[in-house]
Amino acid sequence: MARGPMDLWNQWATQILVLLSLTLQVILHIFAGVRRREATPVERFILWLAYQLADSTAIYAVGNLSLSSTAREHNLVAFWAPFLLLHLGGPDNITAYSLEDNKLWKRHLVTLVVQVLGVGYVLYKNIAGNGMMIVVAAILMSVVGTAKYGERTYALWWSNFGTIGNYLKLVQRDKHQHFYIKYEHSRHLGDNHGSNDELLLHRAHSLFHVCKRGIVDSVIINDDDDSDNPDSKVIGDLLMQDKDHKSMWTVMEMELSLMYDILYTKAYVIHTSLGYIIRIMAPITIIASLLLFHFSGKGGHNRIDVMITYVLLGGTLVLETRSLLRSLWSTWGLVFLCDTRWSWLRHVALCSGRWHRLRYTVLSFRRAIKIVFSRNSRRWSGRMGQYNMLHSCYHKITEATTSHHWFKTLNNLSTLVGFADWLDMQHCSSNLEIPDKVKTTLQDMHERFAPNDLNTMGLLRHNWGMLAMGEDMGSGTRPEQFKNLKRFHGVDFHESILIWHIATDLFLAKIGKEGPTVEAIRAMSNYMMFLFVDRPEMLPGLPHKWLYEMTKKNIIESCRASNGFTNEVKHGGQRSLRLKQTEQVAGKLLNIDKREVQPGPKVPRLRYARIVADTLYKWKDEDPIDVLFDLWIDFLMYAANRCNRESHAKKLNAGGEFLTIVWLMIEHFQQLAKAKKEHGNE
Repeated sequence: MARGPMDLWNQWATQILVLLSLTLQVILHIFAGVRRREATPVERFILWLAYQLADSTAIYAVGNLSLSSTAREHNLVAFWAPFLLLHLGGPDNITAYSLEDNKLWKRHLVTLVVQVLGVGYVLYKNIAGNGMMIVVAAILMSVVGTAKYGERTYALWWSNFGTIGNYLKLVQRDKHQHFYIKYEHSRHLGDNHGSNDELLLHRAHSLFHVCKRGIVDSVIINDDDDSDNPDSKVIGDLLMQDKDHKSMWTVMEMELSLMYDILYTKAYVIHTSLGYIIRIMAPITIIASLLLFHFSGKGGHNRIDVMITYVLLGGTLVLETRSLLRSLWSTWGLVFLCDTRWSWLRHVALCSGRWHRLRYTVLSFRRAIKIVFSRNSRRWSGRMGQYNMLHSCYHKITEATTSHHWFKTLNNLSTLVGFADWLDMQHCSSNLEIPDKVKTTLQDMHERFAPNDLNTMGLLRHNWGMLAMGEDMGSGTRPEQFKNLKRFHGVDFHESILIWHIATDLFLAKIGKEGPTVEAIRAMSNYMMFLFVDRPEMLPGLPHKWLYEMTKKNIIESCRASNGFTNEVKHGGQRSLRLKQTEQVAGKLLNIDKREVQPGPKVPRLRYARIVADTLYKWKDEDPIDVLFDLWIDFLMYAANRCNRESHAKKLNAGGEFLTIVWLMIEHFQQLAKAKKEHGNE
């Protein structure tokens, strides 16, 4: 009898490990979907911990079975080894926690071989004493477990950018899957059951190749004999569907959700002939194993071991049945049915409307439990990060300072471990609903795109700021003003963001105006600064952290030297309080004497920002607010278009990023630009 923790572990280690492995699989099934949208830190930690422990627990359990004497003393535990293979296969809704995990497919391949051999060794040494029926059940479960783990390894290999790119080289353009629309059965969706979202999801599938090819830098090549461009027609119809282009925006959100499926789940390998065969056979095999075990006669087996075996079989059956049903009613199933070579299956499922009725039933059930449905929704959160540099400086300016040695030591330690930067982001960053004016303006940009604005790779030909300051914008005097500002505009994109972000706050504080356009300007300026500070990898060019810190230090020292700075701004809502604190810092900076600026890498960019703000204030040819709005739209589009594609992909498992939506929008605009060019050559 166990008399301590170590004795308990030595006696029941295998039982504990197997149940823990099953529990981790359940947690992964439940929490994997939270990554589609911004999840709470607790949810993400639970998912991360379960993902990290799941494989190591199963591998350790197989090793424990292979080396310990438990399998000889408890004969039934050898039957559990195939279940561990099944657990290593993992759930369908998560294969990789991060994009880098896909690159480890070779490691998983080696682990697959080793673990299959380990399970085979355990069964060979210990299963014979359990009777023929349990031996057959163990063989059946081993086949399913090997298939599921092999499928996961294949999914990891397929989700690599290189593999996707190589595959797209072999795929002909064909109809780009626009035939999905042919099989839409709106009569089976009903008018009051979100049929519009369902139809938009079908459109997302039909345009998904634009996202997939764009994210791996694979160009869509039109056939020479295909004068008809179905992509541009679908995109054009979506843009014309409503005035504010909400339908097109929704389709792009759904496309990115489909891209998440490809990169982070088993979606691609599930919805194939082999994938469906595995999912259909898995529950059948588990039921057969359950019946074989039930009628095998369990005399001589430990009662607890028998109960654990029933829990394993029952839990695995529930999880695999859930996976089967989800694969059948998923819209990826529609993709498979439309593309299958089995015309009889397509006729039975689609032409008769059976699949759409099944889908409608599932959607109705999901809406009855909206909490679960909203968590797994394909819609993006629609929010953008916010960070204001002057607001961050306000806290530094007003915080108490001391010369005590212990305070300096503590401050240096917090800086060393990154706690100071983390605390600054917690206090000074926030999330904001994307202003409608920003979304509408971005969607309307397709009307201004000329065929030559994008090169063959879909990259903007112009430099940042040039589109907003072109001759066709405003009163026609923008190019001249932009030329005058070129000296202070910044030679690098990061530098320009820093200068124009400060200049925007200074200018808005000086004019004292409010309104939808001002709110949109402030939101875009703070968002670009949020990317600058928190996610510099998403901006083109090299990060300029040194320049940021020196400029911030210059602001703090300038304001501390200025008389009359107070920290009495304490009243109002959270947003208005931050705005008042930002305006107080901006007001002090505006009162500091401006000196002549000489270009150079060591000149604080605060002076540059002062000159830009003063130039905007003196602009009389047109409203400078409109100029500033167009400029930030230009900055946003340039950053999205020039961002590294892997950076876009990495953010898909963290709720997505507004910049990624803008990038995909430009990818769709490229199709419209190509269509314009083709029609112009006719």
